[in-house]
Amino acid sequence: MESRCENCIIRQFNSLRALSKEELKKVSIAKISKKIKKGDALFSEGQKLDGVYCVRNGVSKLSKLSSNGKEQIVKLTNRGEIMGQRSVIAEDYTNLSATAINDMEVCFIPKEIITTTLNTNPYFSLEVLRHMAHDLKEADDVIVNMSQKTVKQRLAEALLYLRQNYGEDENGFLLLTLSRDDYANIVGAATESLIRMLSDFKKKGLIKTEGKKIGIVNDCALKELIDGF
Repeated sequence: MESRCENCIIRQFNSLRALSKEELKKVSIAKISKKIKKGDALFSEGQKLDGVYCVRNGVSKLSKLSSNGKEQIVKLTNRGEIMGQRSVIAEDYTNLSATAINDMEVCFIPKEIITTTLNTNPYFSLEVLRHMAHDLKEADDVIVNMSQKTVKQRLAEALLYLRQNYGEDENGFLLLTLSRDDYANIVGAATESLIRMLSDFKKKGLIKTEGKKIGIVNDCALKELIDGF
């Protein structure tokens, strides 16, 4: 029963909340539930998508390759988000790649269902526009951060973001464990530089580490660093 769209609470977090019960039933019949293993790609940059992905569980990274082959992580997707809707609606190739950070459960909704509903349900069209506008705002924020903040400021911001959005365990370590490469690709630094910055943060008592795990020790100092103090 939980796998049926009309009974799924996930839709409350995205544009599917604007669908009628009958429309949700059609989506439920047409969708395909998939399990994606950690490290596997949902789609790649430059791919033509036949539908969109709705995240039921797990986290993925949306990234883009630069001309020199360097990966830049643009966004981490959360439970309830829909991926690929810009490509499907614009009938364009994907601008980003999506890769699972941990094991994921997603629902693949075919393109025909999305486009038909856009043409018949203005409330759904408006919700899709709102979510795409939000994505554009986030993209603007990434551009500003990359151009106006130092790498250390971006790292401090990333650590606080991960704690706020994904939480921490009983020992004070971030629940979402990222590789050092992923951290480097989020803040726009070489992995070696990122490792040195984490070591510096640890020496100053801002964070603690245990293997790949990172915990925030002094969030006030991290916030002051972000603000330029």
